[in-house]
Amino acid sequence: MINNKKVVVVLPAYNAAKTLEQTYSEIPFDIVDEVVLVDDASKDTTVEVAHKLGIHHIIRHEQNKGYGGNQKTCYKKALEIGADIVIMLHPDYQYTPALIPSMVHLIANEVFPVVLGSRILGNGALAGGMPLYKYIANRFLTLTQNLLVNQKLSEYHTGYRAFSKQVLESIPLHKNSDDFIFDNQMLSQIIYKRFPIGEITCPTKYFDDASSINFKRSVTYGFGVLSTSFKHFLQRIGVASFSIYDNEK
Repeated sequence: MINNKKVVVVLPAYNAAKTLEQTYSEIPFDIVDEVVLVDDASKDTTVEVAHKLGIHHIIRHEQNKGYGGNQKTCYKKALEIGADIVIMLHPDYQYTPALIPSMVHLIANEVFPVVLGSRILGNGALAGGMPLYKYIANRFLTLTQNLLVNQKLSEYHTGYRAFSKQVLESIPLHKNSDDFIFDNQMLSQIIYKRFPIGEITCPTKYFDDASSINFKRSVTYGFGVLSTSFKHFLQRIGVASFSIYDNEK
């Protein structure tokens, strides 16, 4: 714990057997109280490795629910076990667990209720292996999103995120997509609720065993991002209303 706040790391896993142990071994358990792993119907031995590592909270989806569907289960379980601070860490080792203390301290000390690990702050994205087309798309989408949602984030597309309990309980996550666009819908909801967002520099790591969506799905994701941001803009200026910004069930 930090400042008497329970810290929970959630691992949204899919075919992460090769990288899970390395990721888990670097989690700073001097401050992290619990780990939740949600396996999204992996075709490898992710669940077996998780049991071997002694992860106490393991949930397995019998059918693949998608990246967003996995996160919904992660956050629901984290809140059920009393989390005050929740960090989403991908178990494919694309993001270093070494940043967890910095992210958690910012929330525990009430500096920010949301902290993102940005691969764009600094100059390491391309050097770390980010494909050029993804880097260009990232910069274009981020610029467009900042204009539409009235923010100044360096990146909206990182999968490394930390949240306070209050944030997770304040936004209707269940109304979001079960696919990759979930991440952007979630940030849009957070911005719409006027929660401040902090960012810290995160090293970029692309390698064979790290998960990544293909070009076709990246294009679909890109159009989904633009759609989400445009809806946010229309909602913000009061000319339209969309259910993902409505807390009513």
